[in-house]
Amino acid sequence: MTKPRPPKKSETLEIRLSHAEKLAFMARCRSEGVTASEVVRGLIETPVARPKRSGKAWQALAAAMAGLLIGAVAAPSIAQALPGSRTAFDQMDANHDGVVSFAEFKAR
Repeated sequence: MTKPRPPKKSETLEIRLSHAEKLAFMARCRSEGVTASEVVRGLIETPVARPKRSGKAWQALAAAMAGLLIGAVAAPSIAQALPGSRTAFDQMDANHDGVVSFAEFKAR
């Protein structure tokens, strides 16, 4: 009884390389005793690695988040410190007696 043959490999994959790249790749395959097809099939069977994010992208994101946080914390203080602002008027007019109006305060 004869052993059944594995299915013939008939599909092709075309890639573009420079002539120098192809020659170097073929020389490496010969020196390691493998065919170019074996190497490519091995790569196809290997899980594809996700590219790592660069450290610079993470640093930029961290800096942006820190800036937003600092801005959120500082905004109320800045609003209070602005002369002529409603917040500054409300702080000065603690008893709300209406002796000085906001318009008068702002005009000073």
